[in-house]
Amino acid sequence: MHIGAVAERTALSLRTLRHYDEIGLVSPSERSSGGFRLYTEADVERILLIRRMKPLDYSLQQMRELLEVTDAISGPGSSDAARDRLREFAQEAAERREALERKVAMADEFLARLRELAGPDGG
Repeated sequence: MHIGAVAERTALSLRTLRHYDEIGLVSPSERSSGGFRLYTEADVERILLIRRMKPLDYSLQQMRELLEVTDAISGPGSSDAARDRLREFAQEAAERREALERKVAMADEFLARLRELAGPDGG
């Protein structure tokens, strides 16, 4: 599929997808004869994995590492080290999600306080 369809499916901008390609994070599997990026379903799944990491503040390098780990696990003869690293990623993601949850709770408290201060017509 063309980059526009991928952008729509992943809710990422064309610019972001091009950047991911330029830095080698996720490159399209093919190019058309005219040089247009052509993505497969597997490419889209990789992009969606990255998109899911963004709210948890993973760096591009960490995203790249996770993709390498998932490639190693899905390939023939996956190693125990790769599986261990995937478990570490899962634990870290859970911790990051808990931190994000605490931030959302504080934001909710803040909004409630602002509404309280604004009075009955404030929200």
